Amino acid sequence: QVQLVESGGGLVQAGASLRLSCAASGRTFSPTSMGWFRQAPGKEREFVAAISTSGTNSDYADSVKGRFTISRDNAKRMLYLQMNSLKPEDTAVYYCVSIMYVSRAPIGSWGQGTQVTVSS
Repeated sequence: QVQLVESGGGLVQAGASLRLSCAASGRTFSPTSMGWFRQAPGKEREFVAAISTSGTNSDYADSVKGRFTISRDNAKRMLYLQMNSLKPEDTAVYYCVSIMYVSRAPIGSWGQGTQVTVSS
């Protein structure tokens, strides 16, 4: 069983930057495509970004394209999301999860998430 732990969230003003981290652990861990999702209050969880197993390919939701960058360090079992030019509409709980890269379908267990709050 792979456990995912997100961190790095916080309260920031619009225009600021944050870097989220996701640490993977577990004896059965092996690299897979990974994704970041987010869920705002009263809304469904939505896709934010995806990265392939090797890190060569990445994809983003239109709402974050050009502002967010997903990256990974397989040796450290870490996934990152660099978020720049944050907007109030980016406020949500952010989750990392293993995914099928093409379909973006989650295939693993969710972590507890990390709260990002952007004030205007």
